[in-house]
Amino acid sequence: MDVSTAPARLRALPTWLLNQAARRASGVVAERMRAAGSHRSHYAMLAALDERGALSQADLGRLVGLDRSDVAGAVADLLAAGVVDRRPDPDDRRRNSVALTPAGRRRLAELHDVVLAAQDDVLAPLDPDERAQLLRLLARLAGAPLPDDEPAHP
Repeated sequence: MDVSTAPARLRALPTWLLNQAARRASGVVAERMRAAGSHRSHYAMLAALDERGALSQADLGRLVGLDRSDVAGAVADLLAAGVVDRRPDPDDRRRNSVALTPAGRRRLAELHDVVLAAQDDVLAPLDPDERAQLLRLLARLAGAPLPDDEPAHP
């Protein structure tokens, strides 16, 4: 859909515009990830494991908002790539935990650069101050605080 030719009533709705922007952004990130031989869910899972340490597959899925069946497939992909290990959970030997490998940390750094490039593509129409303001506003709308230790990506 060409957003510029959409009915004026739709273009006047912030929720509609947010949805259109999200669809565009999602497509840009997906294409960048595909070109890098990866997927958004892989990046999200690697980032979660880097920040939180080893997690059960169920906890990992909840943390990144993936369905159980999607988590299983993504973990299988990540295991095959050697970027995560699966081992018995030290707190509950009946379940396994997933942990980042050194190769996983390197891959996360590569994918982080891919994601930042996608952010630049999506936010190209905005100057650095507008980008920072948009990030603050979106975080507030989403009910998510900005990380204290990371500046808004300009």
